[in-house]
Amino acid sequence: MEARVQKIIAQWGIASRREAEEMIKQSRVHINGILAHLGQKVDPQRDTISIDGKSVFQKQRPALIYLLLNKPAGVVSTCYDPQGRPTVLDLLPKKLQAGLGIHPVGRLDADSTGALILTNDGDLTFGLTHPSHSISKTYRVLVKGHPPEAVLERWRQGIILDGIKTRPAQVSLIESLPQQSYLEVILQEGRNRQIRRLAQQLGYPVIQLQRTAIGSIQLQSSKAPSFDVGNYRYLTPKEIIFLKQQLNHIPIKESAELRSVEKS
Repeated sequence: MEARVQKIIAQWGIASRREAEEMIKQSRVHINGILAHLGQKVDPQRDTISIDGKSVFQKQRPALIYLLLNKPAGVVSTCYDPQGRPTVLDLLPKKLQAGLGIHPVGRLDADSTGALILTNDGDLTFGLTHPSHSISKTYRVLVKGHPPEAVLERWRQGIILDGIKTRPAQVSLIESLPQQSYLEVILQEGRNRQIRRLAQQLGYPVIQLQRTAIGSIQLQSSKAPSFDVGNYRYLTPKEIIFLKQQLNHIPIKESAELRSVEKS
């Protein structure tokens, strides 16, 4: 059955769909020996896909892997950084760094810490990062000063950013310190450095920002093992099911495949 070449590459776990598109733009992908172009359709049963001169096949697809990383500050949420900064893949053991197509789902800016999903499930990545889908993300934010309730309410209702009003958000005060405040912010969107830019615009700049949850997947919980900054854990079968249900997939049962993914 024919499908766009970038979709096939993502389905085979070689790279995310966006990364596959970049490979095509960089002239790294060939179909039957001919340079591929974006949107080109191929039939995996008949056509040969080559990347960097090496043929790839569906049977080479690695087992699907789903990880939750506790990202530290100073690490970029990409697979490669031209500036030479450490990437999230550098935090994984060697066996997970190459050849499996693992990549981050979305991004946390370099200065922020906390929950970041890594996977080699290209279809899942494409769906979760598509503008039509929005999983809530929870952040613990330390800001300078003490924003009054009126300011928090403005934030909740949405504020113009880059000419577009942000979606309504949940914003609450967690703790007041002598010159700082801890807030909990829950967003349904993820525009570039959104929390930092809004807090600055409101007059209460961010000092620290940690993502504590992605939907029901929590960085620290009684039902999942805790882990330190810079470390990772495998998602539980229920957490994988939650992610796939966000894409309007038919609910799936816990299977031997999911259990093996968790233990691998």
